[in-house]
Amino acid sequence: MDRANPLALSKESCVYTKCYCEENIWKICNHIEETPSQLIDNCFAVFISNTKKVIPLWMQEAAESPGQPVFWDYHVILIYQSNNKTLIYDLDSTLPFPCSFEEYSRSAFRSEEFMVSDFHRLFRVIPGRLYLSTFASDRSHMKNEDTTWKAAPPSYTCISTNESSMNLDDFIDMNKKDWHGEVLSLSELSHRFTAGS
Repeated sequence: MDRANPLALSKESCVYTKCYCEENIWKICNHIEETPSQLIDNCFAVFISNTKKVIPLWMQEAAESPGQPVFWDYHVILIYQSNNKTLIYDLDSTLPFPCSFEEYSRSAFRSEEFMVSDFHRLFRVIPGRLYLSTFASDRSHMKNEDTTWKAAPPSYTCISTNESSMNLDDFIDMNKKDWHGEVLSLSELSHRFTAGS
């Protein structure tokens, strides 16, 4: 196993559609689950948002200029955690792929100590297998009132479950504590994924 990239993923090998981060991460989880390694049990889909749905992230491809944050309503990344390493896979970042949790936190999340509270991030952490079995999106959030697309959709069919064709908002809503996964603050996320690693 490549210790620097245990999931053996490159950006080029991943299914990617711009502005559909939730589906991009679902596709990564699906790919990992189909391999015999069982590493899906070390993977977590992580939704980043807050009650205002305005969250700054640095080191993003969509930034207008280097060093400037992008303000997303939400973003989704994948975290891989083993006994001695935690890595972040973010297809929309200019940081290495994968990136160590510490470097990503320092460069992309950055400290909230002097950040306006409205911009503080919350993180819904969902085990990879659970994400695969529960997430659904009909992509309606990406359509304008005249039914044109805000951004071109993926070429594959919509992701759905037996129970739902659209539950994206439930994953994004950080007030929904009874939904799948665990909602953490930045400090709680850091403690969860760096303690003992």
